[in-house]
Amino acid sequence: MSYRYDIRLSGSGGQGLILMGIILAEAIGLHDGKYVAQTQSYGPEARGGSSKAEVVVSDEEIDYPKAMKLDLLVAMNQKSCDDYSMDLKSEGVLIVDSTFVTQIPLQGAYRIPFTRMAREKFKRDMVANIIALGAISKVTSIVSPKAIESAVLARVPKGTEKLNRDALRMGMRAGQKAKQLMASSAVSLIENEDT
Repeated sequence: MSYRYDIRLSGSGGQGLILMGIILAEAIGLHDGKYVAQTQSYGPEARGGSSKAEVVVSDEEIDYPKAMKLDLLVAMNQKSCDDYSMDLKSEGVLIVDSTFVTQIPLQGAYRIPFTRMAREKFKRDMVANIIALGAISKVTSIVSPKAIESAVLARVPKGTEKLNRDALRMGMRAGQKAKQLMASSAVSLIENEDT
């Protein structure tokens, strides 16, 4: 039986979800050598409307590129968490940006304040998506940390490599900490972030 892993990255336009999906797909496909398909959709608003990117990973060619039952959902706002958490498999992983997501329908979600971390450490919201990619690489085993770093550095604008590498590594530390907390308590909450 073939292996298939369905991912949805969701939130609002302007949170960098499309770029996040592209980077994740390139990391998994180009650097980790798996079959991957990436799709995206967003509302008519340039910023503020709903946005999502989906990544499907398989060990063989993918015949249907849209995510079906989710193995991983990343919700960067409350609406996305509300709308899509029901699409998770029973053993699926939910990672939320706890800056904006306060009502979580599933016990055992990874709660990491990506946007607050970006604001406090880097003084800019725009690296919250890169922090989230770092967390994904540690919370799940779907992409290797080396692959995600290579893909991030290949995609970010010239001159921002250090900023994005630092954001990615901050996310990796937060993801590792969240995974350890989850293993010990069934609830993972990272609120005091000095990583």
